Amino acid sequence: MTVYVDGANIQATVGRHTSKWSHLTADSPDELHTFAKRLGLRREWFQTCRTRCGKPGAPCVHWHYDVTAPKRAVAVRLGAVEIDMRQMGELISERRRALKEATT
Repeated sequence: MTVYVDGANIQATVGRHTSKWSHLTADSPDELHTFAKRLGLRREWFQTCRTRCGKPGAPCVHWHYDVTAPKRAVAVRLGAVEIDMRQMGELISERRRALKEATT
């Protein structure tokens, strides 16, 4: 299993934190939560679709944590694999394909 962090570097202010933000995800939600805990992220910061993702009732394939630039650097030091936005898109597409195969 692998944890990934993209290079989105989206400038935003969230609460009192102004930073460049990226997305942290993994091959499985459980692995992501375990890694996020090591990184010091709170479980309530986990993000998933608020509306349907694909077919009605289908699980979300976009689940992730947002991380600031400093947290991203720590994630890489802890073993997260750096990917670009194209690779993130491929990862999401693969999740969607696997979900479709599992439900047909």
